[in-house]
Amino acid sequence: MRTIGTQVRGIRCPIFRPGDDLAERVIDALLTSCKQANYQLNDRDVLGITESAVARTQGNFITADQIAKDVRSKFPSGEIGVTFPILSRNRFAVILQAIARGVDKVHLLFSYPADEVGNHLMDPEVLDRTTVNPYTDVLDEKHYRELFGAKVLHPFTGIDYVDLYKKIVGADKAEIHFANDVCAILPFSRQVLTADIHSRARSKRRLQAAGAEIVLGLDDLCTTPVEPGAGYNADYGLLGSNKSDDEEVKLFPRDCQTLVERIQARLLELTGKRVEVMVYGDGAFKDPVGKIWELADPVVSPGFTAGLRGTPHEVKLKYLADEMQKKTKDDAVVNATIQERLRDKKNTGQVGEEESLGTTPRQLTDLLGSLCDLTSGSGDKGTPVVLIQGYFDCLADD
Repeated sequence: MRTIGTQVRGIRCPIFRPGDDLAERVIDALLTSCKQANYQLNDRDVLGITESAVARTQGNFITADQIAKDVRSKFPSGEIGVTFPILSRNRFAVILQAIARGVDKVHLLFSYPADEVGNHLMDPEVLDRTTVNPYTDVLDEKHYRELFGAKVLHPFTGIDYVDLYKKIVGADKAEIHFANDVCAILPFSRQVLTADIHSRARSKRRLQAAGAEIVLGLDDLCTTPVEPGAGYNADYGLLGSNKSDDEEVKLFPRDCQTLVERIQARLLELTGKRVEVMVYGDGAFKDPVGKIWELADPVVSPGFTAGLRGTPHEVKLKYLADEMQKKTKDDAVVNATIQERLRDKKNTGQVGEEESLGTTPRQLTDLLGSLCDLTSGSGDKGTPVVLIQGYFDCLADD
């Protein structure tokens, strides 16, 4: 029996630059790795490429001034409400700076006790000891400070995000509010920019139904070039962007489907193996200590080849083992029966079956993207390409 199942390799690559042919550079790095580490590619291996490398080689950057220009054109009154921003210097600080440049007044509406991805604005235990009803109550900044302190620091970054965001906008043009009903912004502004990520469609629908005059999301900004040479993303706008420097952000990449299919075709031509290829961003997992949900991108994978559609088709090996061991003490019979059931699983449905309980029926791209994200990390590993082998194997495969 083969003794190794799934293997994951972070592939070291040179620093990518705008204008690079990413497909060729990724393929070259992968094949060099195969030769140097003496391994071979197989059909149904999975090659992941971080979204950052794709956006960087596309030159998909946009400046704060360019964002501000788009904001001014879409919110001509000069006063807007910005609802449910996430608390992140990397993800939102430059965008907020740009919004403030494009208007005269900003009403910031924070959700509480935490933002959409789990960054806390207050200690939930302290909130529970107050008379505040988080389902209905709207707090202003004064009340917030009275209840939770003059400084409320993020446990990981040590930043007071309410204070930071107010300074970014400017104390003379920022007004702070806290509520969990997005429509709580309407008494302050009827022109609204929704900054939430995964709940944005619901927020827009509710605001429009409540009579807002203008409702746009971050995904509606910078969907076309604001001016020649400016970055854009037709599908996600500013969602999924990251800080490049104090005046610029890197947008979520474009045309990912074309890229992954090109790489797959080229690898098939060079190696004879049909490798599945995906572009990945944030993994879809939650940190159990900080309670932060890692997924701040609009999707885990903005582009992937056809073999990665769908969910895993698996059975619970522990369930099968427990059931068989109740019937016989003969290990050979147990193993043979389990092997037969695993080989037969492709011919049967699994929805609602006992033996499929606990097999995590999530999208393959979410599972694989999370594995890629954890492997490459967001720091200095230098492995923006990840190769996963044996992911689709089971115990019955030789």
